[in-house]
Amino acid sequence: MSEVGTNENPLRVAIVGAGPTGFYAAEHLYKHKDLVVEIDMFDRLPTPYGLVRAGVAPDHQKIKSVTKVFARTAKKPGFRFFGNVEMGRHLSLKDLQAHYHQIIYCTGAQTDRYLDIPGADLQGHHPATEFVAWYNGHPDFRDYEFDLSQESAAVIGIGNVAMDVARILCRTRDELAQTDIADYALEALANSNIKKVYILGRRGPAQAKFTTPEIKELGEMEDADIFVLPEEAQLDPLSEESLAESADRGTARKVQIIQSYADNVPTGKSRELILRFLVSPTEMFGDADGQLKSMRLVHNELYATGAGTMRPRATDRFEDIDVGLVFRSVGYRGVALPGVPFNDSWGVILNADGRVIDPDTKEPVLGQYTAGWIKRGPSGVIGTNKPDALETVRAMLEDLTGGRILDPDFPEAAAAEQLVHNRQPDYFTFADWEKLDEIEVAKGYALGRPRLKFTSVEEMLAAIGKQAAEPVL
Repeated sequence: MSEVGTNENPLRVAIVGAGPTGFYAAEHLYKHKDLVVEIDMFDRLPTPYGLVRAGVAPDHQKIKSVTKVFARTAKKPGFRFFGNVEMGRHLSLKDLQAHYHQIIYCTGAQTDRYLDIPGADLQGHHPATEFVAWYNGHPDFRDYEFDLSQESAAVIGIGNVAMDVARILCRTRDELAQTDIADYALEALANSNIKKVYILGRRGPAQAKFTTPEIKELGEMEDADIFVLPEEAQLDPLSEESLAESADRGTARKVQIIQSYADNVPTGKSRELILRFLVSPTEMFGDADGQLKSMRLVHNELYATGAGTMRPRATDRFEDIDVGLVFRSVGYRGVALPGVPFNDSWGVILNADGRVIDPDTKEPVLGQYTAGWIKRGPSGVIGTNKPDALETVRAMLEDLTGGRILDPDFPEAAAAEQLVHNRQPDYFTFADWEKLDEIEVAKGYALGRPRLKFTSVEEMLAAIGKQAAEPVL
C-alpha cells in the first residue's frame, strides 16, 4: 500500500459537525497542496453551516455572508457533505474508525448552563439557546412556545447572545420582515405584548462580554429606547484603574457608548430596553398557577482577584422587578458524543491542543481530534474558530507524518457512501442543500426577504423530492 496522503491512497478524514469550525478545518487541510485528502462532513441536520444558519441573529445578515467561503470549500475535490446523518443514530464511532484515517469533532456548544436559584422552574423561564433556535427556524425547536403576552421580559447575561435576544424582542415587524427570521417567529413577535426588556449583567460596564457593534446597535432600533442607570454606568475605581493600565481601546469604546445611554430620556417609542450592571438574580416568584411574575436581584460590587481579574460579590442590597418572561444566557456547554471522552464539568471533549485524550491513560486517542466550542468552550466569535481549527489540523498533520493514524478496514470513498446510504437513504448531499438554498432564497425574494426558511426536516426532504425513512443500524 502506498503512503497515506497520495493520489493512490488519499488521507480520509471525517468531520462531525458542519458549522464554521468544521469548514475551517477542511479549508486548512486543503491548503496543503502536497497532501491528497478526501473529506466527508457529517451533520445531523440536512442543512450545513451550523450556528451561522441557526444561531446568528436574523438581523445580522452581513455575518452570514461567511457561508460563501464555506461553499467554496465544499466545491474542493474530494469533499462530500452528508446531511441528515447523526452520529450515534445512523453511524457509530466504530463505523467512522473503520472508514477513515482521522476523525475530527466540531459539534459546538449545543445546550446551556442551568441557573440554580429558587423559582427557576417556573413557567416563563427559558434558556436563551432555545429562543434563538426557535426564531432562527431550527427544526428541533420550531414547535416551542414562549409567552409573548407578557409586558416585561428579562435577559440574564451580557454577552452577544443576550444582546441578540433582547434586540429581537424589541424589533418592529418591519425590521424583522427584512430578515430571514422563521415566518412563525415573525408573526409571534410582531404580535408581542412586551413593552419593557431588561438586560442583567452581574459585573460592570468594563467587564461586559458583548462587542462594540452589539451595544451600538441597541441604540439604533426603530421603536425602542435604551436606558442605563447613571450610577451603574460609572466605573468603580478598580475598573477605572484596570482600563487605564490596559490601554484597551475596544473596551474603552464600549464603556463610552454605555455611558452615553445614561443620558437618554424617553422619546415616545413603544418599548424600553433597560441595560443593568452589577446585579444578579437570586430568586424568581410566581403565581398560584406556577407562572413567573417577578424576580429578585442582588446588587454586586467588584473585587480584584489574585489573577488580576474583577469578580462580583453580593452586597446586602436587593430589589424586585416585575417580569413574566426570562431568558438565561449565562454560559453554554457541549453535548457528549457516544464513545468520545468528555469532560462533563467543563462541557467539552477531553483534549490537549485538539487531540482527544483518554481519561484513564491521559494519552491521545489514536485518530480522534476536536475543534471549536466543543474543544475549548464557548468563547469568541465565528472567526475565532479559524485559528482554533488550525491548531487542531496541525496536530493531525504531525500525527500523519509520525504514522499515528487509524488503519481503516474500508478506506475507499465508495465504501463510506454505501454505508451512509444503507443506514440513512435520505441523506443530504451538498447539491441537495444548494437546491434547497435556491428554493428558500426564491421564496424569500418574492416577499422582499433574504430567504424563507424550511423549518422541518420533512419539509426539506419534500422540497427536493425525498421522503423520511427510518434509520437502520
